[in-house]
Amino acid sequence: MNRRNAIVLAAAAIIGLFAVFLVNTWFNGVQQKQASAAATHPLAKVVVARQALDFGTQLTDANLRLADWPEASVPAGAFTNLPDALKGGRVALRPIEAGEPVLVERVSGPDGHASIAANIPGDMRAVSISVSAVTGVGGFVTPGDVVDIFLTRQIPGEGASGDDKMTSVVLENVQVIGVDQQADEKKTEPKVSKTATVLTDLYGAQKLALASQLGTLSLALRNVQNQEVGGTKVVTARDLGGAGLRIAGRPSAPPAPSRPVYMLPPAARTQQASATGPVVPRIPAGPSMTIYRGVADTQYEVQPYGLR
Repeated sequence: MNRRNAIVLAAAAIIGLFAVFLVNTWFNGVQQKQASAAATHPLAKVVVARQALDFGTQLTDANLRLADWPEASVPAGAFTNLPDALKGGRVALRPIEAGEPVLVERVSGPDGHASIAANIPGDMRAVSISVSAVTGVGGFVTPGDVVDIFLTRQIPGEGASGDDKMTSVVLENVQVIGVDQQADEKKTEPKVSKTATVLTDLYGAQKLALASQLGTLSLALRNVQNQEVGGTKVVTARDLGGAGLRIAGRPSAPPAPSRPVYMLPPAARTQQASATGPVVPRIPAGPSMTIYRGVADTQYEVQPYGLR
């Protein structure tokens, strides 16, 4: 080996040792930063989904894992160990994405019963109302959507007719948690249903129960990011425009003219009544005239001129 090769090998060794030194220094710096961050922001273990979980999926060791989570940011209701999350064969009541913490309100109870009741907060109620293709927004209302609920009913009062109706807002910004017997939020395809189950408080549940007996309930789909409520009013037919327009009734056909009844003179009527009984009036066959004497009137048939 000549002198030149020895110099090259020595330089390569020095560069390699310097690179190792730099890498070790970088890793030590990262570890120190992590240790400092851990000391400043302690971490906790949280159960998260290893893969996306659909509605009704049973929780197992294969689809769950423990992950580090900032202790100060652990979501309420999160599981901190796998045995509690797997206890009793729990199933997902709502879709859970991969890496998302598994929360108590998103899974069933320890018995594994995937019911809507297990997903209702303690101060809320689930109420079902009847809907159709029209009142249910053509089937586009699905679990997880937010709606307003309208009531259309007859205007009370003795003077109201069958066409005097009004529409008022019963509830605003309520969540739909089930359509018919489907509670899976990933089932988003339109489906004409007969019932919709909404989540509301006790007072709202009472209003819906009464409103369903008074008229027709309708749903109005709204943006989930719009949380504004209030400012509603009752709508009547006058708000639709054209309230002053009226079609007059058609006049009835005039009554047929009555033909005058021909009566004999009083003396003749008295004579005929004594001879044959009550006088039977008859309709004159030709022209006639009526002569009034005081308050009594007598009608005579007029013979054409020249005839007797």
